[in-house]
Amino acid sequence: MSTEDSDKVESRVRDSLQMLGATYEWMPCDPSLADTALFCAHYGISPNRSANTIIVAGKKDPQQFAACLVLADSRLDVNRVVSRLMGVKRLSFATAEETLSLTGMMVGGVTLFGLPPIPIYIDSRVMATDYVVLGGGSRSAKVKIAPSELRRLPGSSVIEGLAIPRQGS
Repeated sequence: MSTEDSDKVESRVRDSLQMLGATYEWMPCDPSLADTALFCAHYGISPNRSANTIIVAGKKDPQQFAACLVLADSRLDVNRVVSRLMGVKRLSFATAEETLSLTGMMVGGVTLFGLPPIPIYIDSRVMATDYVVLGGGSRSAKVKIAPSELRRLPGSSVIEGLAIPRQGS
């Protein structure tokens, strides 16, 4: 993704946050450290305060998509919970190419803000934190925000058990 494309998507994300009237902190990030484990280690953010936006894709036509937000210390329950929510039996994580085509965002920067109109599922564990850090639309930025602000997103639902905590979390 070019710098110009990154600037455009970051602008779209900031516009979305502004339209929601959300209070947030914009956090510049070294693009080489945007992946969750590297980001958390380098910037001192706990995995239970870092969240991943995962795009899920149905495997049959017409293809359906949803965005799921889970804490970095957990894994998304795609086969049971997301499948039931979407009413689709065969799902997978969207490829990097599908994610970029649908959202204009690269993996490592995907966020809930500025998405096209698709369902948004937020794991209830995210809501139990005082803040969460998620993608800023590009690999060059992150957004630190109170989870209560996420409820303002159109098409969003908080789902109990959307993600399963990893061992030791």
